[in-house]
This record gives sequence, C-alpha cells and structure tokens, in this order.
Amino acid sequence: MSEKSILNSTIKGDGKPLLILHGYFGMSDNWKTLGNQFSENYQVHLIDQRNHGRSFHASEFNYEVLVEDLKRYIDYHQLEDVYIIGHSMGGKTAMLFAVTYSELVNKLVVVDISPKEYQPHHNAILAGLNSIDFSISNTRKLVDIQLSEFISEVGIRQFLLKNVYWKEKGVLDFRFNLESLMINNFQVGKPLPVDGVYRSETLFLKGQNSDYIMPSDEMMINVHFPVNRIVEVSNSGHWLHAENPKEFYGVVSGFLA
Repeated sequence: MSEKSILNSTIKGDGKPLLILHGYFGMSDNWKTLGNQFSENYQVHLIDQRNHGRSFHASEFNYEVLVEDLKRYIDYHQLEDVYIIGHSMGGKTAMLFAVTYSELVNKLVVVDISPKEYQPHHNAILAGLNSIDFSISNTRKLVDIQLSEFISEVGIRQFLLKNVYWKEKGVLDFRFNLESLMINNFQVGKPLPVDGVYRSETLFLKGQNSDYIMPSDEMMINVHFPVNRIVEVSNSGHWLHAENPKEFYGVVSGFLA
C-alpha cells in the first residue's frame, strides 16, 4: 500500500478511535479545537479528504472513492469499531462508509446534511476561487479583496482563506485541488444509494438557522438510519461546530458515551 495513497491526518489522544471528516473546501485544521477536547477521551483522527488539506490530489472525486480512501486509512492504521463524525460533504462520506462497511463503525455522527440529493449550489464560491490570479493577488489581503467581489459573507471568505498557503517563497496557492473540485462539483450533492442501511446508533445534528436538514427529510433518514436521533444545535447555521462548539461538544460527547 503506497504511503502516498493514505490520507493525511493528525492523531491525538488515546482510547477508542474517533475519526472526524471535514466538509467541502475544508480541512482537518478546521476541527483542531474540538479535536483537542475529544482527545481527552478518544484517539482522535483529524483527516484531510482527497483534494483537500495536505492529502493527495487526484482527478477522480466522488463519494465512492472518498469511502475507499477512508477504508484504506482505517486498514493502514489497523483501526476497528470506530466512531465517525462527518460534516456536510464529510457527513455524506461518513454515511456512505457506514452503509458500506457497517461492521467497522460503532456509532455515527452526521453534521448538518441528510441522505437526500442537493442541487449544486457553490457557484459563487467556485467563481470567486477561479478568479484568483496569485501573480496579482500575492497577499492574503489581496486574495480576500478579490473573493469579496463574489462572496459577501466574511465568515465564508475566512473559511476559504485558511486554504491559502505559501507554496514557495513569494508564491501563494490553494491547498485544495481547485481544478478537480470544479470539474466534479456535481458529485458533492449526490444522494445516498437507495438500498443503503446502517442499523447502529446514528446522531444527526442540524444547525438551528440552517436549511440543510428539513422536517421532510426525516422519513428518508429513518429508512437509511433506523436507529437515529436528530438534535438541533441552537444559535448556529451550517457550520454549527464552529458557531456553537460548546453545545456541539456536549451533545456529541453524551451520544458517544
């Protein structure tokens, strides 16, 4: 098994393995603070999915390959009986992994995403990212100014700017593989296969101000994840773990314990 095909991760703590999967355009660093908290009770694996963070870049990008990347990672680190937390795109990866390799997953936490299909809706973000010419926007400030022409929300720009790094002296770049994410953007909203079922405990968390999980989704959630709980996290939107980390940590800790 090639080391290069193993997902990059930060591992901290001891105990039962808890794997955390970030969302689209995210990276493992987004979960550093919560990861440190969880590592007091678990062996936490903060994972970069392919084409994100410090993991490998590849032209192929869909949930099937993301699941196989995770399976390779689990085999490589000789893990079993894992807990998985997945946010948004990471939640879709986690759901498909759990229905595909149920025997490896003890409990599942899905953060602000449901098994349904979502229409592609990252157009402004992709247009903004695609408009960056790093030979002109050669400081983070200039990248932010350019992005602001497409993305008005400061929080989303700050989230994206975490991916900007010094590739070499005087040359900025994105950590994610923008070309592959652009081409495969339609893959991100794909639904869970109709026959996928995971019969162990599953917690769905939704942001109070988010519309990613709707009451109309509950029937589909019950079909795929018959042993589930859906909990709303107050004063939060789609990035509930960042917007209300205290409540998020409390609910997830209670569920895992």
